Amino acid sequence: MGKGCLTATKYFLFLFNLIFFLCGVVIMGFGLWLLLDNQSFIVVLSNSTAVKVACYILIGVGAFSMLMGFLGCLGAIYEIRCLLGLYFTCLLLILIAQIAAGTLLYFQKDGLNDEMSKIVTKVLDGYPGNNSTTEQAWDFIQRNMDCCGWTGHQDWNGNMVIGNSSQLLFPCSCQNVSLANGNFSDSGFCEAQTPDWPVYDAGCSTSVESWLLTNIGVVLGICLGVALIELLGMILSICLCRNIHTEEYTKVPKF
Repeated sequence: MGKGCLTATKYFLFLFNLIFFLCGVVIMGFGLWLLLDNQSFIVVLSNSTAVKVACYILIGVGAFSMLMGFLGCLGAIYEIRCLLGLYFTCLLLILIAQIAAGTLLYFQKDGLNDEMSKIVTKVLDGYPGNNSTTEQAWDFIQRNMDCCGWTGHQDWNGNMVIGNSSQLLFPCSCQNVSLANGNFSDSGFCEAQTPDWPVYDAGCSTSVESWLLTNIGVVLGICLGVALIELLGMILSICLCRNIHTEEYTKVPKF
């Protein structure tokens, strides 16, 4: 490889690692947002150890990506072969881990759906109507996705407040606006005039699945883009690493 090509490869690798560093910032920020945001669906699943672990994994992956981007920049600019080799190895391991995680999620999707159903059912059964963080998140989901319960409004039948009340109570955030009479609240419980609740029939699982199907192209595009960027970084790092080795030997004086 000529000197011009070597220089171009070096600066392309530096630019790639700068992008990789910024991707790490985004991933870590996303993990922190899921962990700390009070209006996202993750709040409803806050009692799940698996979900919390997933958030911490995202934060860890983001921090690790930032570190790798920093080391890659150093290795590229200063042409340090050991850093470039370490960078290539770590990128390869990350790519393999991503493929393994994606495969595991695909084959375990039914189990994940069952786990999600159990967690949401527990949230609905313990919904006391005191406007806690978890309740606010679930009210937000039902109100904005026009849904009620996980599989349907029947999921609310196990709620202790509704079951023990002498009134015909139903969750206000489920209320179908087109069937509402007079003023209605966005949270807590409302009183129905008849045993037929004026709520949405669809469960939130259907709405969540519809949202995922609508945005699956964006999700797949992001995953494919990240994989291609990682593959490009591996190619550039190994090429630069090999040619630095070659350049060193060509500079040895001949006697």
